[in-house]
Parts: sequence; structure tokens; C-alpha cells
Amino acid sequence: MESGPAVFAGAAFTLFGAGLLLWTSVRVRLREPVAEGAEQATAAVLASVFGAAFLAAGLWTFTRL
Repeated sequence: MESGPAVFAGAAFTLFGAGLLLWTSVRVRLREPVAEGAEQATAAVLASVFGAAFLAAGLWTFTRL
């Protein structure tokens, strides 16, 4: 019964983190802005860090099932 919410949370974190990393890498490769009104390098680094953190949180959640 308790694994249902954990699976949902793990899937949500993992998909969001992977999506953010993919989106950031495509924007950087095309040399388009990652965030409106922010430095390209700063926005890319912050988006990558948060994407990796969400991906790690999702994977950690799956290990706790």
C-alpha cells in the first residue's frame, strides 16, 4: 500500500530530472538561451545541477521500495 506513492514520486522526480537535463543540453548545443535574462553559462550550470539532483532523488526513491 505504501509503495504506490513512492513509485509515483520516484517516477516524477526521475522524469523531471532527465527531461531538464535533456532540455538543457539541447538548448546549450543550439546556443539558445537556457533561461530568459540570465547568463548562458550560469543558467546552464544551475539547470544541470538541479536536473542531476532531481534525477538522483528519483533513483534514490526507487532504491527505498
